[in-house]
Amino acid sequence: MAAFVLGIIFLLIGILGFIPGITTNYGAMKFAGHHSDANLLGLFQVSVLHNIVHLLFGIAGVTLARSWNGARNFLIWGGVIYLLLWIYGLLVGRNSPANFIPLNTPDNWLHFLLGIVMIGLGFALSRRTSRPGRGSFPI
Repeated sequence: MAAFVLGIIFLLIGILGFIPGITTNYGAMKFAGHHSDANLLGLFQVSVLHNIVHLLFGIAGVTLARSWNGARNFLIWGGVIYLLLWIYGLLVGRNSPANFIPLNTPDNWLHFLLGIVMIGLGFALSRRTSRPGRGSFPI
């Protein structure tokens, strides 16, 4: 369920990135690169490529949520990808040509939070049901 919900959220974010008004400076959106001045919710720098990545992550989450192993892999490896993206965003300069996605400070910290949450969910959730007195949640 966690992978499915996150997949839907990623799909929603990807779609919202293409809606003027929800994405400020929509007319300044570029396909890729740090020159894209469009901001989702006026905060997160986006480009066409960035929105497509969110859509692809959403499709992966919804698709992989069909099985427990798929969902767990999506959560853990998706979280790893987001942590790597966070590190990349910290290392590459905001105005560097290497900032091809593009990423800004709010993006970076959102990617850190997503990475931690996704990995945590991937390891914390299991298909075992709780036994009385164990204090675990049935999933």
